[in-house]
Amino acid sequence: MKTAVHLQRDILEELDWEPRVEAAHIGVTVNEGVVTLTGHVPVYSEKHTAEEVVKRVHGVRAVANEIQVRPSDAHLRDDEDLAAAAVHVLQWDAKVPAEKVQVTVADGWITVEGSVDEQYQKEAVDRAVRHLQGARGVTNSIRVAPRQMTDHVKAFLQASYDRNALLKSR
Repeated sequence: MKTAVHLQRDILEELDWEPRVEAAHIGVTVNEGVVTLTGHVPVYSEKHTAEEVVKRVHGVRAVANEIQVRPSDAHLRDDEDLAAAAVHVLQWDAKVPAEKVQVTVADGWITVEGSVDEQYQKEAVDRAVRHLQGARGVTNSIRVAPRQMTDHVKAFLQASYDRNALLKSR
């Protein structure tokens, strides 16, 4: 097992290596594999990216992401503009059923709600809005409510099961 100092060094090096993150603005502490990120970044997507970078370092057990999003003047948007941009970006994403998603923005924090058929659609909504200029954070309250399985889908799944070599060898 890595020491806290060794793990902290690995995390700082990984953050330095990632071009989408300004590592100089991010602090890292480690306690028994639990990493706390502090500091500030100008856009929410950078906060999210920093967390993803840390999670890929061996030895990290959990991440407490306390990085604050402080948009610079160049990144500021009022809530109305941000809400309109969120609606627009969702309409342009082919993986998002935009008619099933509602957007609320308060103090730069984007909340998305609604119901979609598949998990990948919920994730696509999150990816689309987290990169918007002026976003301070995202709450994804979208529910995944799968459609009912038809006889055609049941037959397809059974055929797939029957073809699976790993299952046949058991």
